[in-house]
Amino acid sequence: MNSGLWIFNLGLGLLLAGPPPVYGGENLGLVSSWLNAQTNMQTWSADVVQTRNLKSLAKPLSKEGRVWFAAPNRFRWELGTPAETIAVRNAAEMLIIYPRLKRAERFPLDRQNAGPFKDTLALLDAGFPRGRADLDQRFTIASQSLSDEVCTLVLQPKSPSARRMMPEVRIAFGTNDWTLRSTELKFGDGSTMHNAFRNSKLNPLIAENLFNPALDADIRIVEPMKK
Repeated sequence: MNSGLWIFNLGLGLLLAGPPPVYGGENLGLVSSWLNAQTNMQTWSADVVQTRNLKSLAKPLSKEGRVWFAAPNRFRWELGTPAETIAVRNAAEMLIIYPRLKRAERFPLDRQNAGPFKDTLALLDAGFPRGRADLDQRFTIASQSLSDEVCTLVLQPKSPSARRMMPEVRIAFGTNDWTLRSTELKFGDGSTMHNAFRNSKLNPLIAENLFNPALDADIRIVEPMKK
């Protein structure tokens, strides 16, 4: 699997022109309450079960892991025990670390890297909008549904380049506590990646070095997007 797909497969975290928003009176209130709750979130952590459905495989692939998020857009994903893949985003770069392979891939997030990569990377924190304007800037709400105190939003990215890579994002949140329950990313080839969260914690204390990991001297660092 190439570097780009690993980034998207690790998205919330996780992350488009389309039909106009579909709002029911009750669901509109639920979405507003959920968005209001996001303004109180500074950090968040949870256990995650990630399930990928690939056209090339007969059975889904599932792996357990852990995710941490810090507003506005820093995150860390770890999949496997011990961690087989670690994805870290801070203000300056995106880092994908493969401890077993002694390899890390660095993706600088400066202006030179604006374009499809940054557009799609912005979808990875789709579950943590900072308000209505933030959500509407990046997504169109295609539909909403409510079942057993869980509201599910179907979002379409507004960026054409991001939409080609990832035409649909589903976000599910609890209507009793406004916590993120799951995300599901649908890719252009029809494959999907579902993240189910549990044991989530709101505003836990997160060590700063979690988002700025020190790499062992024997890890080879490459920059796939560097020309």
